[in-house]
Amino acid sequence: MSDEYNVETKSGASWHLPAIIVLGLIAIGGLAFGWNASSKLDATQQAVTTQVNSFKQGVEQDMSSLKDRIAQDEKANTDLQGDLKVITDKLKITQGQLKKARAEAVAANQDTTQKLTALDTGLRTELATKAASDDLKNVDTKVGGVRTDLDTTREDLKMARSEMGTLIARNHDEIDQLRRMGQRDYYEFTVTRKAGAQKVGMVQVELKDTNTKKNQFTINVLADDKSFEKKNRSVNEPIFFYTGGTRQAVELVINKVSKTAATGYLSVPKNGGSSTASNNSGNGQ
Repeated sequence: MSDEYNVETKSGASWHLPAIIVLGLIAIGGLAFGWNASSKLDATQQAVTTQVNSFKQGVEQDMSSLKDRIAQDEKANTDLQGDLKVITDKLKITQGQLKKARAEAVAANQDTTQKLTALDTGLRTELATKAASDDLKNVDTKVGGVRTDLDTTREDLKMARSEMGTLIARNHDEIDQLRRMGQRDYYEFTVTRKAGAQKVGMVQVELKDTNTKKNQFTINVLADDKSFEKKNRSVNEPIFFYTGGTRQAVELVINKVSKTAATGYLSVPKNGGSSTASNNSGNGQ
């Protein structure tokens, strides 16, 4: 009985050890697998965290850039609205001036047409009522005068008109034609660059620069103890301004420029100049 027990004890102990070893190996393998999986999981989490942080930084940079662009666009929009308001205000003033100039031009043309019609009617009436030879000679003389007036009027109509409705003379002959109309006083002048400010009528004109290739000039006008400069203005382009003694605009036109001088005229409304200007007018030169 005792021998049988010992044999069974030894037999049972012989399979316990391999089982324990196998279990230990399985446990070690499980631990190794778990550690490997944990390491991979940590690496994956770290990679994901890095990608998320990078994406977050990119989004934040894009948002910051977008905010800056929006701020710039808002500022540009504000500036454009301000510029648009200024342009709109100036456009209203310009449209008002053009409307007034057009009305004056229409009135002037109507007045000229009425004068021509009156001359033609008077001439026909006179020819119909006078049959004697002496009367016909007188009529012929008057017809010649009327033709001269008509030719002058036609030449006047060929002149360009400014936005203020005034006729713009391009040479001495056209200035004389404007004088004969009797609506304004004209002062012809020539200013040189080295002479400084020179008196023309009731103002002073100083020639600053000329560009003969482009027919442009720069002048400085002194009137009523104030001065203003007109840069790069074109020949035969009128310059308008007001003085203390005029209700209508004074007009200055340069007809010709050279390297050192400019020639033109100053147009002043009747009774619009000072007494000194009137005394110095003479023939308007």
